[in-house]
Amino acid sequence: MTASPGKRILLIIGGGIAAYKTLELIRRLRERGISVRAVMTQAAQQFITKLSVESLTETKVFDDLFALTDGSGMGHIELSRDADLLAVAPATADLLAKMAQGLAGDLASTLLLATDKKILAAPAMNLRMWLHPATQRNCAILKADGVSFVGPEIGGMACGEHGPGRMSEPPVILAAIEDMLKHDTRIPLPAGVLEGRRVVVTSGPTHEPIDPVRYIGNRSSGKQGHAIAAAAAAAGADVVLVSGPVALPDPLGVKTLHVETAEEMLKEVEAALPADIFIGVAAVADWRVAKVSPSKIKKDAKQAPSLTLVENPDILAAIGHQSKNRPALVAGFAAESEKLEENARAKLAAKNCDMIVANDVSESSGVFGGESNKVCIFTKAGKESLPLMSKQEVAAHLVAKLAAMLAGSGR
Repeated sequence: MTASPGKRILLIIGGGIAAYKTLELIRRLRERGISVRAVMTQAAQQFITKLSVESLTETKVFDDLFALTDGSGMGHIELSRDADLLAVAPATADLLAKMAQGLAGDLASTLLLATDKKILAAPAMNLRMWLHPATQRNCAILKADGVSFVGPEIGGMACGEHGPGRMSEPPVILAAIEDMLKHDTRIPLPAGVLEGRRVVVTSGPTHEPIDPVRYIGNRSSGKQGHAIAAAAAAAGADVVLVSGPVALPDPLGVKTLHVETAEEMLKEVEAALPADIFIGVAAVADWRVAKVSPSKIKKDAKQAPSLTLVENPDILAAIGHQSKNRPALVAGFAAESEKLEENARAKLAAKNCDMIVANDVSESSGVFGGESNKVCIFTKAGKESLPLMSKQEVAAHLVAKLAAMLAGSGR
């Protein structure tokens, strides 16, 4: 199996004479259909220019942590997680030390700490620096943390010395990248990261009765909502799942409450508060019949029955605008068949949410009832587009993102 076109690399270029080799590496990656975004440290720009890197990547080079709030809409969290793999070349002694200690004082180190993808480091430095106990100790820490290494090689150096510390050549680094891309490069959320947190999730459709036999409903299977509840429980959270009618088993380790209607769902959600996170995944019916017939409505050959509809409670808006028990984070789903981004951003503001997960639910998408989903995540910080994933993968990504947002909020 070879790395398929469409894979994305975030290349972090450190400050060393070996930085010139990254230009060849970028060219070889692009030849294989792998897109490259580059981040350059200030020291790297002493050896090669941003213009040369931008010419080869055909995209903007990032170098300033505080410039990510410009019109690009790409925050450091999104930038670090948009790629399939992070490659650090050259990985200088300074960068390795920052990585090992979890420092985040500049853009490069912040991205390396914030990523949910695996990291490949290609060290390059003077042989004495490479052999120093501090560097060897840092590398041992990073390997234990799951960072992969390629090189360094033994050879001549720009300083005139000969020994270990020379950065591997671009074909060798490319082979290491392609080998890593054959496998899952996501870093799973650490177990217990939501320990002590309470998460409330809604899932499935609601059924709004017309008479004892018929109801107003939709095609939601509940698979995405149930997967999110399971992922939150796996992260250590105390999870309450309020589910409409679905043909799914209750997730393990989750308190599941079964309801039929939107009014019942809202009542159970409010009873489950306070919570740290609310995730409204359920496809709640917008309307219900004003007066439910106590007996089955008989078919009349002369005319169809007339139904008067009234609006259901908006559960997401109700929780988002809570004045007393509003969760620290409120996330909702926007199931759209047109104008996805426009409608999602409007929903983010109108319902006072911290996150809206938008997906295309048109008939051709296969989302309702399917096993996969393709979503765009909207927050006040910007937009993150995910590739087509299984609903379990989407769930893991969303829970990881919400956990990071919660930790960053200081609540």
